[in-house]
Amino acid sequence: MPMYRYRCQECGTEFEEMHTFEQTVSECPECEAEDVKRLITTAPTIAKGVLTHAGDGRRASKEELQRKWSEETPKLRKKMRDKLGEDVVKQIPTLNMDSGE
Repeated sequence: MPMYRYRCQECGTEFEEMHTFEQTVSECPECEAEDVKRLITTAPTIAKGVLTHAGDGRRASKEELQRKWSEETPKLRKKMRDKLGEDVVKQIPTLNMDSGE
């Protein structure tokens, strides 16, 4: 069961309670008020593009890393061209030998 964090709107007491998603918190353990709000302490992140791991999680082979680099480098260079212009991007060195950029 997940642990939820709450704050009482009456007395300001923060507390944790473990229950299923469908259940609601009962009341504040300090003042017994029913007006409590769930606090968001962490939020999941969704990694896309360069932030995603190559291969199987964090254990990527050299080939998987090179393939990931080959996929993402043209996308990043295009974004830079769109924002900065072709002349600026031409001055930036590239490590991707097989893309022709």
